[in-house]
Formats: sequence, C-alpha cells, structure tokens
Amino acid sequence: MKKIKYPDYMNSTVSLANSILKYFGAQVHHETLALLDRELAEREYENVVLLLLDGMGKCIIDGNLEPDGFFASHLAGTYSAVFPPTTVAATTSICSGLYPVEHCWLGWDCYYPKIDKTVTVFLNREAGTTKPAADYPVAKTLCPYQSLVEQIRENSGQAYSLIPFEEPYPGTFEEISDGIERLTKRPGKKYIYAYWPEPDGCMHEKGCYSPEAKETLRQLEKQVQELTEKLSNTLVIVTADHGHMDSRGVAIEDYPKITDCLKRGLSLEPRAVNFFVKEEKKQQFEEEFRKNFGDTFLLLTKEEVREKQLFGPGKEGVAFDGMLGDYLAAAVSDLSIYSHKKEADFFIGVHAGLLEDEMVIPLLLIGSGKSPASIA
Repeated sequence: MKKIKYPDYMNSTVSLANSILKYFGAQVHHETLALLDRELAEREYENVVLLLLDGMGKCIIDGNLEPDGFFASHLAGTYSAVFPPTTVAATTSICSGLYPVEHCWLGWDCYYPKIDKTVTVFLNREAGTTKPAADYPVAKTLCPYQSLVEQIRENSGQAYSLIPFEEPYPGTFEEISDGIERLTKRPGKKYIYAYWPEPDGCMHEKGCYSPEAKETLRQLEKQVQELTEKLSNTLVIVTADHGHMDSRGVAIEDYPKITDCLKRGLSLEPRAVNFFVKEEKKQQFEEEFRKNFGDTFLLLTKEEVREKQLFGPGKEGVAFDGMLGDYLAAAVSDLSIYSHKKEADFFIGVHAGLLEDEMVIPLLLIGSGKSPASIA
C-alpha cells in the first residue's frame, strides 16, 4: 500500500523561496526553510544558485543513483512539494514564494472563468487542441505574479534566471552550466535560478526506474558535480519541484455515466482532477465516481478542499474560486484519470497526487569548499 502524504506547507518549496528572499533582503511572504536558513547563516555566500531538476523526488535519487554518490552525499534533508505536486503549480511557487491558492497557477490545464476556457497553461492553448487560447498569455495576464528574480532586483539586488523557454534560451544542460559559471564570476552578491526539464520528461515516457531514467540521472549527477567544482564562494541548491512514480491510466471518456454529469472537460491534472458538475447531477456524479474510483482517489467537494487548505493556507487569489471545480479528485493510488485513451496509454511516470513518492523532494546543498549543513 502506497503511503499518503499531504503537503507540509511549513516545510515546503514555498519556504525555500522565502529563505532566498530573506537572504537577499527582500520582503518575505511566508515561513522560511530552517535547513536552508541554517546553511545561509553559517557563511555569507556571494552566489546562491537554485538548480531545479524537474521531477527528481527523493525516491528517484534513491532508486536510480548510488547511495554514496555525489547527490546522496550532499543530501541535507527532505521537504515537501506543494499541492498538486506538478510543474505548473510547483515551479510557480518556487519562483514566487507564494502558495498555489495565492498565485492560482494550479495545474497543466486550468479553467479561466473570465474567458470561459480551459487552457493548457504553459502552451497558452485551448486544452486538448493546438488552437491559441487568446492573443495574449492567459495565465500571466489573469493570474500575474512577481518572480523572485524580479523581487530581488526590485530590492536593488542582482538576480538572474536560466530557463529553456526564456532568454537566453539555453537548449542543453551544458548551456545552463556555462551560464551559471559565467554569472557567478560577475562581482557582487547574486541569486541565480536555473531550471532543467529532466528527469521528468524521460520518466513520463520511459518510467521512473527504467534504464533510460537511470542514465539520465547519472548524467545529471555527473554534470552537476563537474559544474560545482568550477565555482567559488557559491552555494548550489539542487532540488526538485515534485517527485515521480509509475502509474496506470484510464480515460474518463470510458465512463459515460460520469461524463454525463459534467459541465465541461477535466482540468488541472490526471492525478488531481478538477470536475465541474451539473447541479442536478451531483448525486449521480458522487455515486458513480465513488463506485468506480472510491479506492483509488480521494473525492473532495470545493468546501472540503478549502477546509483542508490543500492548495496552501494563504489568502485566495482573485481567480481561485472560479478555477476550482465543484469536486476535486486527488489520487491516493497508482491510478491516473486522463481525458482520452491516447494519453492514458502513453504516460508511465506520473505525479500530482497525494502519495509520498510524489510529495517528498530532496534538498541538496553544495557549498564551494564546505559540506552541507548538518541536520538537527
């Protein structure tokens, strides 16, 4: 039986982001991360590099790398992803210092009541199509936020980001590494945020513990070690946005008694499924969903989601209420629910549910010339 794990918002990626804001003298929004605070207090680093390797949960390190390898030897501890533990919600929390309930970037596909469309957030397309959702970036326009880079710069600090989909558009991990090395040589105290989409991409397609996943992890471990050996007066924080696990999938289109109850298509994630249900069909929906998925998903009403503060304890963003469906189904097993069979058959590695492997992420601290902070 897989272990259920709720997000620990007092010890999460939001806390990590706020520790960085604190270190650079910018406004702190929420609790900071004690493990990181302790390391930053021990030494005045000129450079703080946050290197986010997508999907590299603690279980992924344990299952793919040597127990005495470079990553394992620099593990300062573990902490929590946000809910849902998925890239859209999690990287936005890491980049903003806000809970998902505040920034409202809730999942891969989000419903925006203002335009009455479900949008694939990062691609800015109408969900399930190649059609542009609007002639402007929907998420950034309707749910704007300030990044840590912007917040630090606003406080007269130096801050930079190296992300494949933003200038200077690094297309390989070597380009990310070269960019980090180059930026750390600039004078002055600075923050550098770097993101790489692996091992997530490989694990989605090949599985979390496949030969391909192991090779991807080993290569990343080697590249990160080589990078850190070139740096001086730098703390490199290596972490993940969420964990990963192998899954089996079903398609909601194969359950007509459920789809008959819905006002619109699914949104958020296959393991954090948002349902907008016709008022007169709510009883039928609950009965049918629990009959088919009662052992594999936790079905919550909108009110129960709020009571549990599943998306975080902060103040709700203006768009949150309309984006959240009448029901949310959170995965508590290895099953995922997709809109279509093609997707259900394609994905092997998954995330975004309430299992420990998805929620627990590593904090690796690699300080130039020093070992990571000891764990209390």
